[in-house]
Amino acid sequence: MNYSKDEVIQYTREEDVKFVRIAYCDVFGKQKNISIMADELPRAFEHGVSFDASAVAGFGDEARSDLLLHPEPNTLVPLPWRPEHGRVVQMFSDITLSDGTPFGCDTRRLLKNAVSNAEKMGYEFNFGSELEFYLFQRDENGKPTRIPSDEAGYMDIAPEDKGENVRREICLTLERMGILPERSHHEQGPGQNEIDFKYSGALAAADNAMTFQRVVKTVAYNNGLVADFSPKPIQDAPGNGFHINISLKQLDKEETLSQMIAGILANARSMTAFLNPSEASYQRLGSHKAPRYVSWSCENRSPLVRIPAAEGEYRRVELRSADPTANPYLAFALVIHACLDGIGKRLQLCSPSDINLFTAGSDVLSSYEQLPGSFNEACKVAASSSFIREHIPSEILSIYCNR
Repeated sequence: MNYSKDEVIQYTREEDVKFVRIAYCDVFGKQKNISIMADELPRAFEHGVSFDASAVAGFGDEARSDLLLHPEPNTLVPLPWRPEHGRVVQMFSDITLSDGTPFGCDTRRLLKNAVSNAEKMGYEFNFGSELEFYLFQRDENGKPTRIPSDEAGYMDIAPEDKGENVRREICLTLERMGILPERSHHEQGPGQNEIDFKYSGALAAADNAMTFQRVVKTVAYNNGLVADFSPKPIQDAPGNGFHINISLKQLDKEETLSQMIAGILANARSMTAFLNPSEASYQRLGSHKAPRYVSWSCENRSPLVRIPAAEGEYRRVELRSADPTANPYLAFALVIHACLDGIGKRLQLCSPSDINLFTAGSDVLSSYEQLPGSFNEACKVAASSSFIREHIPSEILSIYCNR
């Protein structure tokens, strides 16, 4: 919904909207919001909505705690699970200091800057997200358990697949919010599911990834289940991936595609701390189709980057290392900068890895560079990277790596 400020105010009046949730996320990608009454919208648009930043991880301390949220009208979506009378809507926001200066740890703004840099160079990136999650049962007290909702496998159907109706409800809810899912299915793990999005601009794709997790958790809760997006919920089962599909508008040169991939590979190790921001992330990498080696191929699912079988507007690059605990704004911003780095420097792409890297012998694997093996190692690599220092504020790097 591409509304102006006046149209949003008119919409709230005509649609009996009583509450407006102004959403943002912390530096780690956890969504937050504050709810205001619809009558407060004009003031929110003009002056912003203040909140206590010292209570948000990574946003500062009590010495300078006032920040302002500035809702973006073109991000308006209804929350369909809320009552029809006295409806609730949501908007994402920019974050500023009290004097109007952009807040340095506003990761959504960092993505905006990356998009702007790409446009200045004549490029427009689109993203499609593939997010995996587990559904677990709750106990008699409503507490989450580690009992999967079913024992089904990859693309199984009902009655083995007990997540079918939950995925259906999630997709229909997203559709009512103007977010277009492309497909859904049961994944390999017991109780594991995946829903993929159609391509959209980088900012909308990141907003949608944030909203998606909220919708999944809400629908799961309403069905007596709990949704888990953590990287490795079950030790001996596949982890949850956040596969990032990148396409370049009017990509008609194979050379540009190769340079994009080369840029991603060149900066892959540096980006890992932000694509895989928890210790559990590194339990996932290297097994069950989660990559370990800095490599690429066509269609092969064992390398870090692959080019799926597709033609024309569907031709894309898939980065397979990230997991759903990544902040999508940071992840997409870094991917854009990495692609631009490859294009700008005209980096040469190495030969493809057309082998199964999960079964290859040590003599073969020794020639490949590996992703960091722990979060601590990933932070050290990031801290020493000129690429990260150029594109990630020092405050955010410090917040991530000094927890």
